Amino acid sequence: IEPAGIGALMALVEERRRRLQAEGLFDPARKQLLPFLPQVVGVVTSPTGAVIRDILHRLADRFPRRVILWPVRVQGETCGPEVTAAIEGFNALPEGGPIPRPDVIIVARGGGSLEDLWGFNDESVVRAAAGSDIPLVSAVGHETDVTLIDFAADVRAPTPTAAAEMVVPVRAELLNRLATLDARLLGGLVRLIEARRVAWRAAARALPTADALLAQRRQRLDLLDLRLAPALAALSSAKHRRLDAAAARLTVAPILQRRHRQFDQTAARLSFSTLREANRSLSQRLEAVAVRGARAVETGQERRRRQLDGLAMRLDVQIRRRRDWAVDAGLRLDRGMAMLRRALEVGTARRADALGRAAALLETLSYRNVLARGYALVRGPAGELLPRAAAVPPGANLTLEFADGTVAAKAAGSAPPARPKPKAADQGALF
Repeated sequence: IEPAGIGALMALVEERRRRLQAEGLFDPARKQLLPFLPQVVGVVTSPTGAVIRDILHRLADRFPRRVILWPVRVQGETCGPEVTAAIEGFNALPEGGPIPRPDVIIVARGGGSLEDLWGFNDESVVRAAAGSDIPLVSAVGHETDVTLIDFAADVRAPTPTAAAEMVVPVRAELLNRLATLDARLLGGLVRLIEARRVAWRAAARALPTADALLAQRRQRLDLLDLRLAPALAALSSAKHRRLDAAAARLTVAPILQRRHRQFDQTAARLSFSTLREANRSLSQRLEAVAVRGARAVETGQERRRRQLDGLAMRLDVQIRRRRDWAVDAGLRLDRGMAMLRRALEVGTARRADALGRAAALLETLSYRNVLARGYALVRGPAGELLPRAAAVPPGANLTLEFADGTVAAKAAGSAPPARPKPKAADQGALF
């Protein structure tokens, strides 16, 4: 014996589960690991239920994170399509966009009957959960409730509160663990420094002392000091002997005689005519230098004159170009002003024509034209419009407005029977 309806739904769920499992949608190799500490948590659930409040409260207690809610209906015919659109919408959010992309998604709903949870057995929901690039946690119903999204999700949580506990760690525990690791690190550094200090002291004891290192060098220095004095004396004696021998070979008399002979020969070669010729040659050289200087001055002046003429020509060309540009700019400005005046005149004529047509239309639609055809406008004692006879009480003071003025009147007798309601075009306060 089985309840009618529920057995058929359960058979349908089982047949769908086997078919989707055969496609590999429930393969454990497809499952993704949850991030250790997500920056943004996406929640797909109803915005008015207790589930979202439980999740927010649990996240605030453990580790406050930013939560983005995608509101959906968690029961009824539109539940499946809306949950599918929410999962695909979270996955479609770009990285660094105006709406942050979640690091993990929670699909949550409270407990209920098989019919209440039927939307989470929808095939499109299962395929969206299996194809989500963002790790997805299924928290639908209580621990005993099982839907097909539980098989396709990366992690199944027994309750929505448990899902919130799965996606974030406990902040206080992390702080305690961090403090413990910090203390261990500090202790390790202290022990390492102490070990290095002990090793350094041991190495220092094995090294020889400064006196031991310098003793051999000191002995060698003393030996060289003893050998230095005799060596200096011997070297000085050898140098003195070489100096004496060189002084013996050099005499002053031969050198002076050779210099005198050279001077006498030079004086004999020099004569008055030679000096005159040298003076003439020098004068010619000075005149040639003066001529070349004058020619260089003239050449420099000519070059400067040509440069100034070229600059003047280029300046004249630039002035003519500026003058032509100014003339063209003036012509363009005149044409622009003429076009602007024509546009202003045309625009003004168009506005005047439109204003005239609007005034004619206003005059045509004015209710005073209707009054001119023999109708009257009825107003009550307070000046209010009375569109129907049923609204006029017996004995009321009335004001009748005609096309050429107003007339005071007083209602007599009882109100006539109500007439049929006029068409929309005839409604108003005209009689």
